[in-house]
Amino acid sequence: MRIDVRCAFSLALVVSMSASVTQAQEIGFRGFGEVGGTRFSSTESFTAVLGSPSGIVYGGGVEAVFARGVFVSLRVSRFRKDGTRVFVFNNKPIDLGIATTVTVTPIEVTGGYRFPLKNATVIPYAGAGVGWHRYEETSDFATSDEDVKATHQGYHVLGGAEVRLSRLFSVAGEAQWSTVPDALGENPNSVSAAFDESDLGGVTFRVKFIVGR
Repeated sequence: MRIDVRCAFSLALVVSMSASVTQAQEIGFRGFGEVGGTRFSSTESFTAVLGSPSGIVYGGGVEAVFARGVFVSLRVSRFRKDGTRVFVFNNKPIDLGIATTVTVTPIEVTGGYRFPLKNATVIPYAGAGVGWHRYEETSDFATSDEDVKATHQGYHVLGGAEVRLSRLFSVAGEAQWSTVPDALGENPNSVSAAFDESDLGGVTFRVKFIVGR
């Protein structure tokens, strides 16, 4: 796992935002579950193997909300889809008929700000952060050397709106853009190398179900 200057800056930003509100009188802790859809930036690679660059993503996490509107959250989510191994010849994928499963598991830390409107039940918010994305590709009849298992560092920005339904329950709609550079295509014989695609990031739209203050 590679930690670079951008990661250090992102983590420092989250820490500094938290430290700036340590004197606040109230801190709310919440848990959330979520479901949504992801469309990967490396569209040709995912389409060749899985038949589509999009799929369902689900997950959950915890969040601390400070009185001044700052929040910090930790999220774990998962994308998993079955496809087949392919060989690319002249930019055309050839199906090898070998079942393959692709799993992407991001662990993401986000710091952001909520924009509460006076006496309103809808609260817009925005944030940014850093994540570690576990990529796994396993196939029938493959050896451990042929399967792919690696973790890559990425960055993201997000925005959404939360609707308060009761004192302890809310629902939110959220959109996120992420980039995970140099995560694909390391193997020169891989599909992503053939299509010259390396970003494991993409765009995610999700619905969150939040329990807590």
